[in-house]
Amino acid sequence: MRIQVEDNLPFVSITVTYKQLSITLDNILLDTGTAGTILAIDQIDALELAPEPDDAIFQVLGVGGSEYVFSKRVDALALGDIQVHDFAIEVGAMRYGIDLNGIVGLDFLLKTGAVIDLKRLEIYQSQDI
Repeated sequence: MRIQVEDNLPFVSITVTYKQLSITLDNILLDTGTAGTILAIDQIDALELAPEPDDAIFQVLGVGGSEYVFSKRVDALALGDIQVHDFAIEVGAMRYGIDLNGIVGLDFLLKTGAVIDLKRLEIYQSQDI
């Protein structure tokens, strides 16, 4: 999958599947410095994904500030051909002062063995997985 660079930041598109509904989101920051994958709640309305009593709620901290998020397991998360199933994401407001719909964090990148090729501006799954 191609990586788009905007304002010197790497962006990709992802597809999220939850309870047999899927949505593709553009403008997702690819961030090896973020531990978890987080999506903007206002961008995933079509998935009817809402907090439930057994979902963990916690505070995340980062360069953009802090916010409370809830954790939810989705059926699948795909970045091009790179895909995971039964994957925990974080969902929050994501008002960080830059225009983005989510962040793919190190959790997804490690689990999938993703290779980020900055020379070619591509991301793909390692053949060693």
